[in-house]
Amino acid sequence: MTVALKRLRVVAAVLALAVVAWAADGRVLFDGRTLAGWVPSGFEGEGVVRVVSPFRDGGAAIVLEKGTTLSGVTWTRGAELPKTNYEISLEAMRVEGGDFFCGLTFPVGASACTFVVGGWGGTVTGLSSIDRVDASGNETTREMELADGRWYRIRVRVTPDRIEAWIDDDKKVDLATKDRVIGLRPGDIQKSRPLGIAAYMTRAAIRDIRLRQW
Repeated sequence: MTVALKRLRVVAAVLALAVVAWAADGRVLFDGRTLAGWVPSGFEGEGVVRVVSPFRDGGAAIVLEKGTTLSGVTWTRGAELPKTNYEISLEAMRVEGGDFFCGLTFPVGASACTFVVGGWGGTVTGLSSIDRVDASGNETTREMELADGRWYRIRVRVTPDRIEAWIDDDKKVDLATKDRVIGLRPGDIQKSRPLGIAAYMTRAAIRDIRLRQW
């Protein structure tokens, strides 16, 4: 075997490992340096959105400064997004404030939905909206104590007949979607479509945003 052929085999093996890693971990949607692929959502009275590096523990994060209502970012490459059979994950922190620090809006077929973390005084989680009822009053509503200054791992999975969501390893949502009306709460949150992350009157940080599809 020639040296050149050996090198080609090594390169092929490295590329194969990279493909496996990508498939396992998903597509990275935040490069850790810039807002590439994201823009401020354009909410009325929103706070500044910027990348801070290093942020606290040394890594980079998208920081949503506290606004008079919502602040957030929206993904600009909506045509690339799947509408089912996918999972999106991220880490979010409530830096300061008393309301939701992660309103993750995501596609569900031709519609969209928001997984709210820390709403209605800082403790409510759930989906907005199910059958036109928001996360404060439908069957996905849960109460959870959420601490400032702590990273929470948030994950949402969409399949043809179900929406599931986790905070860390705790499953918060397991909703069968057949014959249900899935949509967004009326108002400015529509600017998060098709994929967006928002906070309400709260300073928040977001990092490690990933999309996995199958």
